[in-house]
Amino acid sequence: MAAEFLVMLYEYSPLFYIAVISVCFIITVAAVLGWFGFDVPVILRSSDETESLIPVPERKMVQVTNPFALEMDSPAGTVTEGVSLRPYCLEDCVLSCFWGCGVPTLQAALQSHQRGLRLDTPERFQEALQLSYLHHQSFNIQKEEKFKYFTQMPPDLGVTDFGLLPRDRYPLVAVLTLASMETRDDYNIVASVTVLHVPDVKYRLSARILFQYLLTAHGNFYDLKPLFMSADNSNLSGSTEPSTSTQDAEPQPETPCEKGEESGSEEEWPDTQGKDCVVCQNAPTNRVLLPCRHACVCDGCVCHFQHCPICRAFVLESFALSNRQAHDTEEEDLMED
Repeated sequence: MAAEFLVMLYEYSPLFYIAVISVCFIITVAAVLGWFGFDVPVILRSSDETESLIPVPERKMVQVTNPFALEMDSPAGTVTEGVSLRPYCLEDCVLSCFWGCGVPTLQAALQSHQRGLRLDTPERFQEALQLSYLHHQSFNIQKEEKFKYFTQMPPDLGVTDFGLLPRDRYPLVAVLTLASMETRDDYNIVASVTVLHVPDVKYRLSARILFQYLLTAHGNFYDLKPLFMSADNSNLSGSTEPSTSTQDAEPQPETPCEKGEESGSEEEWPDTQGKDCVVCQNAPTNRVLLPCRHACVCDGCVCHFQHCPICRAFVLESFALSNRQAHDTEEEDLMED
């Protein structure tokens, strides 16, 4: 019966053609919507489609001069045995180590710097902490020296741990400030604050840097964030010395615990000969994708992606590690002249 009905519909009625066309139209629309609506990798699409993608916005950066650098000499230190720190400064400076620094007090001190109390000297920083620490130790650092400095909680205090989590004290806070009044006018960065975890008997996680902040002469601070780079870029990620020309995002008014990835401070990395772009493999990596902070693409490939090629996170912004394009343009102009 049904077959006879279809034959009659095919022979005597145009409804059959309308139904077929409608079904084809619905299937086509569903396929197109599915193609654009779902997360289809960009590298699988045609070149015409990739050219129609909206370019990733570029984060506006400002150049500052950071005279400070600090690294842990070894992650094997403990609260009872002490740790070794290796500072490197472009000018003579002072390294102040505060053991058992109160968490709320440190956050309040950073906020007071924003409100007008400039923490550009060891004395001002110590005053802002309001003696909310267990032990204080300071060292005079000579310009561009790379010596290790050993700091330790005095055994007579009898402190072997800082309690269970969550804690109300940081194990160690290291502060670098410029020693000379004359040099403070030459740098926008006036202090570097490094919060370190040091293992003890109740929390044995290896020693490491937790947070780093750069305090500026204008009452702002940058929350330094790590970049995720390929292990092949050893000449990039291995650099720990301060740079006379660094790139930073604009300072943020939020508290340190609320600051996001966009408030990072990255060095202007030296040029490399490696072809490290994970997409084209034909140009050096020079773009950091935000908010995931993967440094994995070059200047030419960044405009073709809306998702990070590494973690597939949606890319909101990007910024350049160095101004290679500007340098190349200047060199071409000089050659033409």
